[in-house]
Amino acid sequence: MTIDTKTVTKIAKLAHIEVGEAAKEHLSSELSKLFSWIEQLNEVNTDNVPALASVSDTALPWRKDEITDGNCRDTILANAPMSEYGCFVVPKVINEE
Repeated sequence: MTIDTKTVTKIAKLAHIEVGEAAKEHLSSELSKLFSWIEQLNEVNTDNVPALASVSDTALPWRKDEITDGNCRDTILANAPMSEYGCFVVPKVINEE
């Protein structure tokens, strides 16, 4: 798969990062190499390979799944710069693009 500079420009815009014209050619080459490597990995036969959740064969202890609030709201909110009605107050964040 070949990534051209137009695609790099689109990716940079979606990621909200500024990429200079000189860097676009380099990134195009690097991304093309990366996707080529991924295509090579897709050719590997993994039919008889069992699914793996962890590389170590360790059983983790289970605990009862009980709903609790921790009973420490005031202690946690004491660290917050602003709180109101028992909740954190954060600035409004809107992406209008």
